[in-house]
Amino acid sequence: MESRQTFACYTMALLFAAAAVSAQLSTDFYDETCPDALDIIESAVRAAVSKESRMGASLLRLHFHDCFVNGCDGSVLLDDTPGFTGEKTAKPNKNSLRGFDVVDDIKAQLEDACNQTVSCADILAVAARDSVVALGGPTWDVELGRRDGTTASLDDANNDLPAPTLDLGDLIKAFSKKGLSANDMIALSGGHTIGQARCVNFRGRLYNETTSLDASLASSLKPRCPSADGTGDDNTSPLDPSTSYVFDNFYYRNLLRNKGLLHSDQQLFSGGSADAQTTAYASDMASFFDDFRDAMVKMGAIGVVTGSGGQVRVNCRKTN
Repeated sequence: MESRQTFACYTMALLFAAAAVSAQLSTDFYDETCPDALDIIESAVRAAVSKESRMGASLLRLHFHDCFVNGCDGSVLLDDTPGFTGEKTAKPNKNSLRGFDVVDDIKAQLEDACNQTVSCADILAVAARDSVVALGGPTWDVELGRRDGTTASLDDANNDLPAPTLDLGDLIKAFSKKGLSANDMIALSGGHTIGQARCVNFRGRLYNETTSLDASLASSLKPRCPSADGTGDDNTSPLDPSTSYVFDNFYYRNLLRNKGLLHSDQQLFSGGSADAQTTAYASDMASFFDDFRDAMVKMGAIGVVTGSGGQVRVNCRKTN
């Protein structure tokens, strides 16, 4: 009985904390202090995605990898310093994260428009939304007012970012630790309808999971992803081979045909508790879009620093 009461108290504390964060963030945060901020970010994102369609997925991924490591505080953008080793060289990020130059360009334009006002963490949140929209996906109101963190953690990035080898149960646990439900996890995984994955992250599935991987897809992947470790590790293949640069529900359709590129992808349709929601999204894109936008708002509130905490960096790669 006591343990149940303790758990109930803990749950209520989390809910109150989430409510407090939501109250501190607001969609009109920069209306007075930097009224052109959202237009500046949107214009830069559209230009970057027009130049290279893959950049949309890269910017979305930056926001995800930022929020999952000590909250949405822009720490993923920090370069290493004598005082800490940052997150850029963590195993999930090294030779993988992209879009830093686009963020630098956005930040420079914002500094010209309104010096030291718009945080790098907010840039990531808005750029993620604008990237999804630029590739045909849903829009949502981004809550703003995040402050930038002053440190980063290589160890936390290695430990907190969900690995592409996780089974369904471990995926659910990894998201639950961040206050996100299993339904949120399945919806957010739909971000893999755009973007690429490195051979090193799907080699094990390609050569060891032949019964749950479509044979024609496997045949097309093998030339770019040889079986020998260290050979072609950084070669990439699309997470959604059907519509690689369109934000739609083909990711889920592919899963129904055993065409999930990563082990963790195919876990969403593998005879487990995620099957029903995955099947629903495969036939109802509007439902996926609704749940995705809601989950993105929830993810964007993880561990945020607001008010007088943290700082607003002048350069997103280093603290002030």
